[in-house]
Amino acid sequence: MKPLHILTLGAGGFIGSHLTSRLLREGHRVIALDTHADKLADVLDHRQFTFVEHDIFNHDFPLEQMIEEADLVVDLIAHANPGLYVRQPLDVFRLNFNENLRIAELCVKHQRRLIQFSSCEVYGKSLTAVCGDQLKEPHHPAHATFAEDTTDLIMGPVEKHRWIYACAKQLLERVLHAHGLERKLNYTIIRPFNFIGPKIDYLPRDTDGVPRVFSYFMEALQTGEPMKLVNGGDHQRCYTYIDDAVECIYRIVLNPDGVCDRQIFNIGSPANEISIRELAHLMRDLYRDEFAPANPQLPEIISVTGEEFYGEGYEDSDRRIPDITKARTLLGWEPTWVVRDLLRETMAYYMSAYPKSLA
Repeated sequence: MKPLHILTLGAGGFIGSHLTSRLLREGHRVIALDTHADKLADVLDHRQFTFVEHDIFNHDFPLEQMIEEADLVVDLIAHANPGLYVRQPLDVFRLNFNENLRIAELCVKHQRRLIQFSSCEVYGKSLTAVCGDQLKEPHHPAHATFAEDTTDLIMGPVEKHRWIYACAKQLLERVLHAHGLERKLNYTIIRPFNFIGPKIDYLPRDTDGVPRVFSYFMEALQTGEPMKLVNGGDHQRCYTYIDDAVECIYRIVLNPDGVCDRQIFNIGSPANEISIRELAHLMRDLYRDEFAPANPQLPEIISVTGEEFYGEGYEDSDRRIPDITKARTLLGWEPTWVVRDLLRETMAYYMSAYPKSLA
């Protein structure tokens, strides 16, 4: 396959920075757009890389020309922070739907292939969360295993405005599907399941407020502040190491024999399911055994309500397990990292990158 000219929007974030490094290693030309380049520092001088500092909300910019000149558009632009979903729901919707739709429509106009990052949150709640008392085996994994093309999508009530993120992502997916049917847009949608790895967030926490759960726990371990479990930490997640994720994403970029055309892919590690409470204890144990000074004062693990932690209007999905049959079958992809190893690797990065965070 000849090298591609790839336009990557939102390239300065966690996923984008890792994907950009992989694309450059494979010999592709990458034009990256974002409001910041901190996480791209190691590739800024690469001869095949160009960084454009720009806020997508500012329309006084030749975005259309950039899309027209690209072979492939990769759209990672999103607000992906639960604290923002509650505090700034309109901004979340405007970015995650309106601005992403504008990008998609330009891809339609110029017939450019689009890889659109969505979210596993489009699945919403599991069947157990909605009618668990009516199920014979409410905790059976089948009730929370989500397949791209067959699983119904269950959102919470409107007053739980935390769901505006999931709804915006879901609506965008539906419009892309319609563009594929009516206007022949060649798209691939990616639904990430809880990626973890170096650069996932900034420590100490950035101005976006509460970081994602791994980063929040990491900061608590380094500062001695309590590790707070939202609503007891019973919710379960399947964590995926960023290297595994990028390997699958790159296979989607290559798109062998067009197998990814107008497809949706879950990218996740179904064997890595763990509750948030278990995650907190495992991270604390790893910190004590491998990273902390002698006789450390370990943080307390406590429970708080969702409203106390995030604000009014918070609700969350209880459990989500990815069905990755499609990625296995069409792309030959299989995740390889187990939870303990991916946590150790990511924690080691933060202990090295942010030593001044130590109490």
